[in-house]
Amino acid sequence: MTTPIRPKDRDAVIQSLRAGVVPRTGQHLIQVGRTREIETLVSDIDRIADGGSGFRMVIGEYGAGKTFFLNLVRAVALEKKLVVASADLNPDRRLHASGGQARSLYAELMRNLSTRTKPDGGALSGIVEKFIATAKSEAKAAGQSTEAIIRQKLDHLTELVNGYDFADVIATYCRGFEEGDEHLKSNAVRWLRGEFTTKTDAKQALGVRTIVDDAAMYEQLKLMARFVRLAGFSGLLVSLDELVNLYKLANTQARNANYEQILRILNDSLQGTAVGLGFVFGGTPEFLLDTRRGLYSYPALQSRLSQNTFAAGELVDFSGPVVRLSSLMPEDFYVLLDKIRHVYAGGDASKHLLPDQGIVSFMEHCSKRIGDTYFRTPRTTITSFINLLAVLEQNADASWHDLLGGIALSADTGGTADLSIDADEDDEFASFKL
Repeated sequence: MTTPIRPKDRDAVIQSLRAGVVPRTGQHLIQVGRTREIETLVSDIDRIADGGSGFRMVIGEYGAGKTFFLNLVRAVALEKKLVVASADLNPDRRLHASGGQARSLYAELMRNLSTRTKPDGGALSGIVEKFIATAKSEAKAAGQSTEAIIRQKLDHLTELVNGYDFADVIATYCRGFEEGDEHLKSNAVRWLRGEFTTKTDAKQALGVRTIVDDAAMYEQLKLMARFVRLAGFSGLLVSLDELVNLYKLANTQARNANYEQILRILNDSLQGTAVGLGFVFGGTPEFLLDTRRGLYSYPALQSRLSQNTFAAGELVDFSGPVVRLSSLMPEDFYVLLDKIRHVYAGGDASKHLLPDQGIVSFMEHCSKRIGDTYFRTPRTTITSFINLLAVLEQNADASWHDLLGGIALSADTGGTADLSIDADEDDEFASFKL
């Protein structure tokens, strides 16, 4: 007996796929394959939850499914009681900068901070209030003030950069919480999110002498990782996509400074000095392998990220910091289309709009028109498959035989279902081979 799919989940998946973007929810409904890669990341999550650290570089061609893979890892981390911060890098968001771009990345990560109960971001206030609620109950049991307990619990954070001011800001939020002062709470959250741009503003609003600036971005993530554990969560996972934007930096000095920051994060993670903090980065092969502009242009990173020479041919090694995602295979693509058909029918096999032979015919038709590229970068192919299902659903007299015979698969056919593939297109989610 099949389990019905809620209309909300069904629509979220179908609308995302039709628009050519990665579904934010319901990834489990369409995942196929990639068991070993998922197991590797799950072991990282377990290690982070145990107070350790993690570092993974997820590498794949455009269309190999990096974004989908990162989203699935994010969902697993949330289920295991981790807090997840995610963001895409762009010219205004970098790991290292001197013009505010690193602070901008930190602010975006904090805005997107997610927990199991708030999976869509905006969880920072809830995390702070959970910590305060725990402190209040402990203070009541011990007959002490809440602020004294908070100071006591945050005492070991003072050994880190900005640790004293971090503790002051949490205490200030607690005071605003108890007094019902929303403005004070708002200022505290602004500081925790890295939204103060000058130390003068922060001092006037909160009485602290520091702010989260470009130089302190990584140290602040370390602080936040320890804080979320104090608040009752298992740890912090930072998911960063589109690292190819670092590769595209024209300034060699700026590019190398960002690579040096990656090296610092990698060293901290492998040496276990970061407590309850993990990083998952998504990038393309040229971002990793290019010896002129990629990570391999930085000798210290090349030696740490180089592939195991014994893992050649069909042999794999998932113990290193780099996880390489292969392209989607035709048999996996069939399973994916079958799952999309099932989701479209709301989980009811009796409502499938296309028989199994229809999926095979659709794949054969694509293969004849554009070759095997259709399953290697299949975003547009998936969109067209959903368009086919939509027509079948809304037109009872339509025949899938006739539709597949007349479907337009290239721009010069004059049709609307353009399945031509641009190999350089930034199509991150397409494979869904999970």
